[in-house]
Amino acid sequence: MLLDSSPPGVLPRRRPARPGQLSFDELGTPLREVTFVVLDLETTGGSHRDDAITEIGAVKVRGGEQLGELATLVDPGRGLPPQVVALTGITTAMVTGAPRIQAVLPTLLEFLSGAVLVAHNAAFDVGFLRAACEQHGHTWPRPPVLCTARLARAVLSRDEAPSVRLGALARLFGAATAPIHRALADARATVDVLHGLLERVGNVGVQSLEELLDLARESTPHRPTTEQRRKRVLAESLPSAPGVYLFRGARDEVLYVGTSGDLRRRVRSYFTSGERRRRVRDMVAQAERVDSVVCAHALEAAVHELRLIAGHQPRYNRRSRTPLRAWWVALTAEAFPRFSVVTTPRDGAFGPFRSRQQAVAAMETVLDAVPLRSCTQRIPARGAAASPCALHELGRCGAPCAGLQTVEEYAPAVAAATALVEGRDDGPLRRLADEVAALGEKQRYEAAVRRRDRLAGLIVALTRSQRLAALAAVDELIGARPDGTGGWEIAVIRCGRLAAAGVARRGVPPMPVIDALRAGAQTVIPGDGPLRGAPAEEVWLLHRWLSTGGTRLVHCEPAWAEPARSAAAWTSWAERARPVGPLPD
Repeated sequence: MLLDSSPPGVLPRRRPARPGQLSFDELGTPLREVTFVVLDLETTGGSHRDDAITEIGAVKVRGGEQLGELATLVDPGRGLPPQVVALTGITTAMVTGAPRIQAVLPTLLEFLSGAVLVAHNAAFDVGFLRAACEQHGHTWPRPPVLCTARLARAVLSRDEAPSVRLGALARLFGAATAPIHRALADARATVDVLHGLLERVGNVGVQSLEELLDLARESTPHRPTTEQRRKRVLAESLPSAPGVYLFRGARDEVLYVGTSGDLRRRVRSYFTSGERRRRVRDMVAQAERVDSVVCAHALEAAVHELRLIAGHQPRYNRRSRTPLRAWWVALTAEAFPRFSVVTTPRDGAFGPFRSRQQAVAAMETVLDAVPLRSCTQRIPARGAAASPCALHELGRCGAPCAGLQTVEEYAPAVAAATALVEGRDDGPLRRLADEVAALGEKQRYEAAVRRRDRLAGLIVALTRSQRLAALAAVDELIGARPDGTGGWEIAVIRCGRLAAAGVARRGVPPMPVIDALRAGAQTVIPGDGPLRGAPAEEVWLLHRWLSTGGTRLVHCEPAWAEPARSAAAWTSWAERARPVGPLPD
């Protein structure tokens, strides 16, 4: 398949930096490129549920320059309490005839669009705006919110700023406008306070919007120590590229493995973020070095992450620490095979399951439709003489243990189970679905729900198993996905494993890149089992990448095909049966 390497439309040009702005490191969203809307509200009281807005003042700034102002009185539809009049100087006569909040909101929300909302004690102002949006049918846009009071407490020492009230900070930073409990004047004073604080944050290594917001959140007792902030140098040598990062401890042991599209930015965030999980903060405190593996794209990074976690089993990684440990349901190798839950998959097995309980539930559901024996005793091919169990009396077992069924008579049950697992016959699923419907018609709703949920779980398990096995059966597959900038992300997959990865940048013909990757790709020797020895999590990562995001198949040998009678045909039934949400991967 030929890939179109012609360039798409012209990309938007990056806005040039304005002269006279502060210089910040190009990390995250540089502060000089951030638009702030500094807001202040006057209200009839302190409760956003019971009180109303009487005045709005907002100033839009970027890079130290003012871009615009918005100011208006607002008619609250009620008289103003005397204490509010005394505090603000706003009287009932002044707001009578002013626009109501429902008329002002659209203009204010447009003014806020694409900006960071800044306010002193921001929770107060945001609470009133959210309540007004909810009351008048507007969707609150959830802009990033920066509280200058919290930021001041994070940046300034208590000796320098015993109080973080707006008036005290305005005096500290020499604000040109004094706050007087009028919305626009207080917003202008807050702008000067914001600029004063931004001049200080560079001293603690904050150079991006993300770090600034995190720093404000860190004004709680969870604020990182000075030692942790000094460790930011561990990220300085990392590239701003996609890949995998490894935190290492004093004995060079791997503490944590993660992935990111920008290694330097992600690792640096560990030393400034408002992370509240104690285990992550403990990990950062123990880190002495950060290594990285640069990858071509996110898929390669995700696969390397799985492999590194499996190899090192870092103590601070919870997800996928044991990707090779899983449970499978397989037929035993004996004269009268039965299903068994195992940890080492063999040919004909289905899974994997995260727990033994899930595997047992799926196995028992299959046994409801396929007349395999469920007992665990070993039965000789001839001469069995045990007593039949209750399942024989219920017609659910031919009792080979009692010699009432020969190997040849038992074989059709084995063939039916194998055909179900391999996706060649979905008859057992149909029978189970008919039983669910029959129980509902008889108004045996509790039993129907139990059967329905078990069948839905089996459908999910079989669908996943059959899809993984189908991909692992392909000796070599090459996929290419648009990278969003006119280029292609390329992956060479062999026997369910990523064998090579690369990128054809915008304007670069992709086929020579693909040929070079294919020639240098890792040789994969397939193993045993339905996945040919490949880890299930890696195969599923590859499957999702191939089946989403507009990925195109460039080469496939043999053809990648899923069984025609696979459980995937029953996915819609399972989704209707479990309306609580989409089925898990």
